[in-house]
Amino acid sequence: NEYMKDNFLIKIETWHKPDMGHQENVHGLDAETWKKVDVVYIDIGDRTQVEPKKELPKKTDCPHMCAYKLVTVKFKWWGLQNKVENFIQKQEKRLFTNFHRQLFCWIDRWIELNMEDIRRMEEETRKELDEMHEVVMVVVVVVVVVEVEVVEVVVAVMRVKDPVKGMVALED
Repeated sequence: NEYMKDNFLIKIETWHKPDMGHQENVHGLDAETWKKVDVVYIDIGDRTQVEPKKELPKKTDCPHMCAYKLVTVKFKWWGLQNKVENFIQKQEKRLFTNFHRQLFCWIDRWIELNMEDIRRMEEETRKELDEMHEVVMVVVVVVVVVEVEVVEVVVAVMRVKDPVKGMVALED
C-alpha cells in the first residue's frame, strides 16, 4: 500500500496435511510468536457452527485433510489498529469457512481432474483476469459551488492499469 507503506500487511500462509488438525505449530513459528497465536478450529461439515470450536472431531475412518492457515495482520494506525485487525481476522475466518465448504460441495466437478487439466484451467483464468484488468476508466467530477452559484466544473478521466503489475494511473 503506497499510503500506509509497511504499516499495513495481510499475509496468509497455508499448509495442507493429511490429518484431522491435531498438529501444533505446523508453520514452524518461534516459541515467542507461537504463544501469541490464537488457534481457531473450523469444521466445514458443521453447518450449525457459529462460535469457533476448541477442538475438532476425532473421526479417523474416512478420508481427511486439514488446511492449516496462518493469517498475519498488521494495521498500524493509532485508534483503529485493534478494531481493524480484529475485523480482518473475523472476515478471514468467514471466507475460509465458506470457501472450503463450497470447494467440498463441488467435489464432483474436480475430483477427476489431473494436473494438466488444472494447469489449463489456471491459464484460462489468468487470461480472463488479465483482460479484465487491462483498462478501467475512472471518471472524477468535481463541482465547486460558491454561495449557490456553480463556479467551476472539473472532469478528470484517468486510465488505470493494473496496480498489481506496477503500473500507475495516468491522467488524460
